Formats: sequence, structure tokens, C-alpha cells
Amino acid sequence: MFAPRPRKGMPPVKLDRAEFEARFRAQFKGPAFDALGSELGRITDAAWEEYEASRKSPHTRKAGPGHADPDYDLAVDWIAARAAIEAAQARHEDRSRPSRILLVNGSTRSEHTCPGEMSKTWRLVEMAREVLEAGKAEVEVLDLSRTASEYGRNIHPCKACFSTAAALCHWPCSCYPNYSLGQAQDWMNEIYPMWVEAHGIMIVTPVHWYQASTPLKAMIDRLVCADGGNPDPSSTHGKDAARAKRLELEGWPYPRHLKDRLFSVVVHGDVEGAENVRRSISDWLSFMELRPAGRLAELDRYIGYWEPYATSHDALDQDTALQEEVRNAARTLLAGVAAHRAGHYADMSGGLPVARNK
Repeated sequence: MFAPRPRKGMPPVKLDRAEFEARFRAQFKGPAFDALGSELGRITDAAWEEYEASRKSPHTRKAGPGHADPDYDLAVDWIAARAAIEAAQARHEDRSRPSRILLVNGSTRSEHTCPGEMSKTWRLVEMAREVLEAGKAEVEVLDLSRTASEYGRNIHPCKACFSTAAALCHWPCSCYPNYSLGQAQDWMNEIYPMWVEAHGIMIVTPVHWYQASTPLKAMIDRLVCADGGNPDPSSTHGKDAARAKRLELEGWPYPRHLKDRLFSVVVHGDVEGAENVRRSISDWLSFMELRPAGRLAELDRYIGYWEPYATSHDALDQDTALQEEVRNAARTLLAGVAAHRAGHYADMSGGLPVARNK
């Protein structure tokens, strides 16, 4: 089958030794490193050797039976990530286990870094968690603020492999870690199983300049592989773009790896953008064939509208209606998941008293 050749022509990105060394050594600043000149020199030499040889995945093993090319060398990191997803899927399908909810804090604000104060989002997450745990659900909190406050918690950007060819985007993502480029410590291999195991997802996020927050958007982009991604990198021999184009044009099935999980979305802002961000997140989840839990499970509100930021927590204290709306969103998700696991799908928010009518 004919497939178009991958287009080339962008400027080169390879660094020379001097620039590489300057960038690499820039991460080792401080009195503890000052006395380690010779040691850092040897480490820099080793890092340059790996970079120069483009050793993205230095540790591999044969794909083995069940893969398109059993003799292809798969990265051991990817093999481990795939095994974690398969184990999570088995737990997801175990009907003897309680309902499991993934509760996502989309705010980067934290008392443990520069802002010096917890986020309002975190407080809303805690309100939702109390409802979910009271309903006997297993709750896992994914706190994306840790990308800004915890060492080594990175979500690297999506490289848009899917836009070259669907089959080139692997499930889970095989773009990272890329050791030759120093793109390690990527959190997504731990995050993918959280989504897979969950029966329901609840995302609570602030608005950042009319958009989702930076770590939330990074996670959203990196979840593209959950919607049509290729579960077998050996079929494309890793990142062989021409091979992936042929495979897509032969007829790609677009597997929906998170299909039918239920979701709730709560977005809060202070001036603009809450409704649009809530819609964009809900649309994204629906496009991946997750299902909205119900009318009260999707919420966009303003806290302290056009009021000083310094008193925004006080504004949340006073907005008891919003607090109850967040609890209703959690209740709707919890009831929806229970009904869905029992074989029914319906809006489970109808019996809940609304927190406010206008």
C-alpha cells in the first residue's frame, strides 16, 4: 500500500560539545557540588557519550510472543509501564472490588512552594474526597501541584506522534523516558494505571488565563495515546514514521483504552473562562468515549468574582452553596459509577436537592 513519505526540513537541533556541557552542568549548582569538579567531569563525559550516540532507551529486551515482531528490542521501561497498565485493567474489571474513583487536583498552587498557601482547588478536592470515601469508594488523589513542588515530578510535553500517524502513538507512551536528551523522571507511566484502574474520574481545576492549568493540560495531551494509541511498538519498529503511516492507512482500529469510564468536571475561576474550560475538558473526555456521570457532575463557578485574590479563601468559606454543589458532583459520580457497574447508565443526579436555583 502506498503511504506518503514523512516530511522533513526543520532546522537541526544537535548541540556541539561545548553547548551540551554548559547545559548539562547548569543543573549542578551549589556548595555541595563545588568540590566535585573531577567527578562531574567524568559524569559529563558519560552524558555526552549517551547524547552523541542518541541512546534514547539504553536497556531493552526482545518483545517476545504476542507482538507483531517478537524479535524487536523493546525498552524495559515501556515493558514495565505496559505491565502496570494490564494489572490496573484487571483490577478495574474485578467486580468484587469496590468502586474506584480517581480524583484529580488540577492546580499547581501549593503551600510547599512559592505561593505559600494551599489552593482553593485542593479544598474542593478534599470536600469531594469526603463524600466519595463516605460512599465506600476507593479514592486515589492525583495531586498535580506536585509537578511544581516535588523533586523529579515531571510531565514532559506530548511530541504529537499521533499527527504523523495514529500507529506511531504507542499505548502507553514510548516517547519517554529519553535518556539521551535528559528527558527522564516522567510521571506519566505512574499516571496511566491510575486512569485505567478507575471506574470514575473527577477533575477539579482552576482557570489559568482562559485555559486549563499547565500540568493538567500536559497530562491531557499525554493521554492522547489512550484514545487510539498503538499497544504494540514492535509493529512500527519503535518510531519508524513511514512504517506507522502504512499501518494506519491499512485500516487503524483506534482502540479506546479508557472507554465507558464515568467522569465529573468541576472548574472554578475568579474573572473569566470557567465555562469554556469546563466545556473543553468535558468535550475531551467525551471524545475519548468516557461518559458524563450526570447533570450535576459538571460544574463551572466563580469564587470571589472580581474580588481581591488575598481574600479568595474567605470567599470560598462563605460560598456554602458552591461547596454543596461540589459535593453533589461527587455524589452524582459515585451513584453513576455504582449504577454503571450494575449494568445501568443514567443521570443519577435527579434525586439530589440542588444547592441553589439561580
